Amino acid sequence: MREAVLAVLKTIADPAGGDIVSSGAVRALTVSAEGAVRFVLDVPASRAEAYKAVKAEAEARVAEVEGAGPVSVVMTAATPPPPDLKPQRPAEPTGPQKIPGIDHIIAIASGKGGVGKSTVSSNLACALAQQGRRVGLLDADVYGPSQPRMLGVSGRPASPDGKTILPLRNHGVTMMSLGLMTNDDQAVVWRGPMLMGALQQMLTQVQWGALDVLLVDLPPGTGDVQMTLAQKAHVDGAIVVSTPQDVALLDARKGIDMFNQLKVPILGMIENMSTHICSNCGHEEHVFGHGGVAAEAEKLGVPLLAEIPLDLQIRLASDGGAPIVVSSPDSAQAAAFSTVAAALVDQGVA
Repeated sequence: MREAVLAVLKTIADPAGGDIVSSGAVRALTVSAEGAVRFVLDVPASRAEAYKAVKAEAEARVAEVEGAGPVSVVMTAATPPPPDLKPQRPAEPTGPQKIPGIDHIIAIASGKGGVGKSTVSSNLACALAQQGRRVGLLDADVYGPSQPRMLGVSGRPASPDGKTILPLRNHGVTMMSLGLMTNDDQAVVWRGPMLMGALQQMLTQVQWGALDVLLVDLPPGTGDVQMTLAQKAHVDGAIVVSTPQDVALLDARKGIDMFNQLKVPILGMIENMSTHICSNCGHEEHVFGHGGVAAEAEKLGVPLLAEIPLDLQIRLASDGGAPIVVSSPDSAQAAAFSTVAAALVDQGVA
């Protein structure tokens, strides 16, 4: 009868994934000659409440097994082992590691928010895919994830084994974002350690598959996410996005200095919202100034990769879920992103 009891227990889902037998939650199963069934349900202490319903279901289901007598289930919470007080050798620093299956990682960064970094990231990812590259896009802007909207992706990623996550895909780009795991109007109220844990999980527990390049859309500034990425993963280089105005450039310099300290090469700078051309009269106007990023790039000795205009069609395309390089691939606006993609391929980093 023990096999019959095990067969029933294997049909009961474990909240942590799989069933309660394969997950190791069922321990010390005994069936007496009179049919009395006893076993221990060993669960994580932090999730004891979630397993109360599992315990009740297990008792009821086993009691229905033919020949079963009284059923006794004891739920215990595993306690961590006592600390090892013996002196330990300090761990050797391992440094940044290559992510299996990913040839290159490029960080897309900005010193401040609102400069169009996410728009650049989505368009650049699609432009690289159009050039035949296997491209992934990790939306690491945890507080303001926008890539699901920009790439026209919706739905929650699946996790077939409770451990790994299947990313979503559109326009030839494999994408993962915390925005896929939360509601549109739900705020992410996390401290630094939670941010760092989420980033590491999205890097190492997502089934990215074989990628030529993974673009990481970073949050603005110089905080925990940027440091964690550079310290945990081998980043081939960073692209810094800025508008031409002095305030944005002040913060862009800080971002570049951060990458220098973290020993991440600067692949170049992109001047976004560089110029605006009136759709009615054709008048060109430099709303945020002009040439500031080019001057800064020359001063720092890094390439100016592109000057992208402030253009209504770019905004409408992004809001509509099909970046301008997808919706209007032959347009002048799309050409700027395609030029950057070609340059990255030529440099051997994408």
